[in-house]
Formats: sequence, structure tokens, C-alpha cells
Amino acid sequence: MYTPSPSRYSVLPYRRCGRSGINLPAISLGLWQNFGGLRPLETSREIIRAAFDNGITHFDLANNYGPPPGSAEETFGKILADDFRPFRDEMIISTKAGYTMWQGPYGDFGSRKYLLASLDQSLKRMGLEYVDIFYSHRPDPETPLEETMGALVSAVRSGKALYAGISNYNHEQAAAAAKILRDSGVPCLIHQPVYNMLNRWIEEALLDTAQNDGFGIIAFCPLAQGLLTSKYIGGIPDGSRAAANPHLARQLTPELAAKLTRLDALAKRRDQTLAQLALTWLLRDPRVTSALIGASSVAQLLENIAASNAPALDNAELVEIEDILGA
Repeated sequence: MYTPSPSRYSVLPYRRCGRSGINLPAISLGLWQNFGGLRPLETSREIIRAAFDNGITHFDLANNYGPPPGSAEETFGKILADDFRPFRDEMIISTKAGYTMWQGPYGDFGSRKYLLASLDQSLKRMGLEYVDIFYSHRPDPETPLEETMGALVSAVRSGKALYAGISNYNHEQAAAAAKILRDSGVPCLIHQPVYNMLNRWIEEALLDTAQNDGFGIIAFCPLAQGLLTSKYIGGIPDGSRAAANPHLARQLTPELAAKLTRLDALAKRRDQTLAQLALTWLLRDPRVTSALIGASSVAQLLENIAASNAPALDNAELVEIEDILGA
């Protein structure tokens, strides 16, 4: 029987999520690519146990996470039933719907029918009565925003979700969604955009929108799917994610390699890895509630967690980073 570490709440700092009553760990665990049915269950169990033992209370899923789609929720459901059922009230569990999940016109995007049917399926896969956060995973250009947000409101009012969230919405879409939710009496808790040193689009307006409208930001791909690690400084290793992903491989230009080398040197001066530096940089902004990491091993998980307690970047280091990224 699993017994969690008694010191689990002394490892990570927690941050207020917007203007809500929820605090999230500075590092959260996403089950996007490493927890599907093709991975050994015991490997996933080991990582999730280590996460909880080290203060990660937030576990992020979506209906299509795997591979194959749905299998990450099934994996998590098995581990939850075996190990974490007594600790359910210590956990924030989220899921999403918005990307293709089943054939036909009702298994994609943002209709009320798709979102609420998907939520029921997700709850069944995980063996849960409710999730803490239910997200619209992406905006739907053809469904009225009122319908999509109305589905989130219904999910909360039915008791199948405690909070509503959005993901991949630009700042104008996010502001409009937040207003609809607020006017319906179900405020937007959180927005999940991609954000990292190499993709800073949310700095233009979305961070300000989040602050003005009172929702938190949880950043996914904080390490740019591994590009912001030392793995790729010398090229693309065999068996790496970039070796199997042409889109990712194309980003590894000589110019990016030179930037990564300089960032790695700065990280070493701070007694950090490049990945830790990238996470420390991300968490420098108090408007960012949490960094949503993936992990394929316990060692990788613990390396990332350590970034949350690193010394803050000083002004000279921040200027150096800007110089490197702008080169």
C-alpha cells in the first residue's frame, strides 16, 4: 500500500491562481505524452507517486492524451484507484475537450454536445465523480463562444467539475470567454497557453488579460518539448523526441543551437541545468501560477521540481538572457 511522504508539503512553493481560492504548486505534472497505454503502468505509477511525494498536487489530463487517445486517463484512473483514493481531496485533477476524440460531427471542437459527452467519458475512464478543472481545450471558430462557455458552466453547475478553464485562446478570445463565464456566475479559474523562452506570445497581451480578469496562467511546454534542455546542444540524439518529430527537428537550427549553448553556460554558472534555468525564468513572473511539465522518469521530474526553489534571476542575468534570445 502506498503511503505518501509526510514532508510532501515542504518541497514546493504554492501560488494563488488568479483571484480564486485555489493555490497550485509552482510545478504541476501533465500527462500529455508519457502516460498512455504504450508505457508500462509501473513506470507511470512511479512518476506520479514521486510527484505527489514532492508536493505536486495538480495533475493535468485531456480526453485525447495517450497515445492512444483516452489511455492517459485510463492509466491515471488505475493509479488513482490503487494509490490515491484516500488522498483525492489533496489533489487538483483537470481534463479537457476540444481536439478530435471520435468520428463524426460530434467528437471535436467546442459544441455543448461534444464537451459534455466527453466529460462524462473522461470521468468514467478515471473513475471519478468530478474533476477539479474542466477546460475548453481550444477555441472553435464555428461554434458560438456562448455555447462553448455555457457547456463549461453546465459542467460546474452539475457538480461534474468544480472550476472552468480555457486553453489555447488568444487574449481577445480569453477576455470574451472570461466575461461570459463571469456573467454566468462561474468565473474562469485558469488559462493554459504554451509559454517558454522560445515562444513568448502571451507576453504581448494575455498576461495582462489574465491579471485584469482574475484568472491564473499555467504554462504548457515550458521546456519547448525538450529543446530547452541540454539534450540537443550537440545535435539530435538517436531515440530523442526530435529524432521522431520532423517539425521539432526543423527548429534545431545552428542559430538555436548557439543560443542553447550560451543559455547552458549561464545555467552552469548558477549551478543549474538548462531545463532548470528555463523553468526559473518562466516562474519569474508572478502572473504565471504554475509551469506544467511532462516527465519520462523520476530523475527528470526531480530535476524540474528543484527549479522552483532556485535563487531568483537577478537583473544582470535577465538582461543576459534577453541578449541571448534576441541574438
